Amino acid sequence: MSKRPQRQLHLNLFIHDTGHHEASWRLPESDPHADLDLGFHQRLARIAEDAKFDSVFLADSPVLWGDPSRRPSARLEPTVLLAALAAGTTRIGLIATASTSYNEPYNLARRFASLDHLSGGRAGWNIVTTAGDAAARNFGLDGQPLHRTRYERAAEFLDVSAKLWDSWADDALVGDKDTGVHALPDRVRPAGHQGRFFRVEGALNVRRSPQGHPLLVQAGSSEDGREFAARWAEAVFTAQPTLAEGQAFYADVKRRAVAFGRDPEHVKILPGIVPVIGDTEAEARELEAELDRLIRPEYAREQLAALLKVEPERLAFDAQLPDDLPSEDEVEGSKSRYTLIVELARREQLTVRQLIGRLGGGRGHRTFTGTPVQVADTIGHWFEHGAADGFNVMPAVLPSGLEVFVAKVLPILRERGLFRTDYEGRTLREHYGLPRPGARFATAPSAVAEPV
Repeated sequence: MSKRPQRQLHLNLFIHDTGHHEASWRLPESDPHADLDLGFHQRLARIAEDAKFDSVFLADSPVLWGDPSRRPSARLEPTVLLAALAAGTTRIGLIATASTSYNEPYNLARRFASLDHLSGGRAGWNIVTTAGDAAARNFGLDGQPLHRTRYERAAEFLDVSAKLWDSWADDALVGDKDTGVHALPDRVRPAGHQGRFFRVEGALNVRRSPQGHPLLVQAGSSEDGREFAARWAEAVFTAQPTLAEGQAFYADVKRRAVAFGRDPEHVKILPGIVPVIGDTEAEARELEAELDRLIRPEYAREQLAALLKVEPERLAFDAQLPDDLPSEDEVEGSKSRYTLIVELARREQLTVRQLIGRLGGGRGHRTFTGTPVQVADTIGHWFEHGAADGFNVMPAVLPSGLEVFVAKVLPILRERGLFRTDYEGRTLREHYGLPRPGARFATAPSAVAEPV
């Protein structure tokens, strides 16, 4: 009997300008213009590819993020940036966030199919519904749609996108110069969708891409978000600060996937981790303390108050959160992030100042400060105890945090047999061990066809 291969981690690099700690741009080593620098992003992508990461990821929102006086706030459109990164890399996956609330299926399906072709099958779409009234007002709305409505629109958006990606059969293109037939017309069909939110008639004007569909990623942890992930997602980026919460989320999403008739192994759960690494614990703590000293607490309190739906004056720096905060049911924005932050503060009895420090490092994701061995230990423990299929690696400082992780943590994970030494495939789906979806065509190819 052949030995079953050891299960291995999936690692994604979350690129966020100078790093995920909100004060990272203030360090002497950081470039405050990195957010718009193609060379900076290319360097990070190449480091991650040389290290055999599964993918890199760019977050996005159709709104100016926060106060631009606080930290770098400019964001290049991620699919445009990833197309540029595709030209400078050959194997690593390329994942971009795009909103189902403020896009239309035809344009977005075309954009991701184009990226998948240009990259040779390395595109992924992080599907978000976009919370917040500020984004809504950029699209002529008075305020954000209801949480449930946003997810209902997202479900139909995915259904339409799948029809568009499948509007060309894999064998539609023949390119027969002798007969003058470029593609078989009965192997190209209109989407023909009419629903509550969308009416889309025609076929996509990009033929079926190398992966069939881009890898589908989701990042919400609310009740609606979990249902959506179980129905559609092939990778889930999540924020779980404790092992117990990670295990509960992991088990819940896998169970829901089974209820939808899916293989739970085809839904990869990747919690975010913000590692702050030093050769000794003291060195790691010193870097963490330096970053925390550079946080602007007045601004951070305003951001926290906006998320919690209270006036900033109610959040005294050296007191715990007020007892009479709104319930999750009263929140129409980022429900899962709201719950995560409130539960973190209550569980650990944090003051507002302490909570700001915790959120400044990773916005509610798991932060871990320690030596390379300690970082590898916590990653392996979560992976081997039912809390993760891999991790969304979010260095506190870039590029140095990534360089240290690659140089000092990955060798330990490889020595333990937990991470690859080389790529085994060329597409993002192959990196994540996921099948290529078949197109939804029932008819056989034509023997004779007119040119289209």
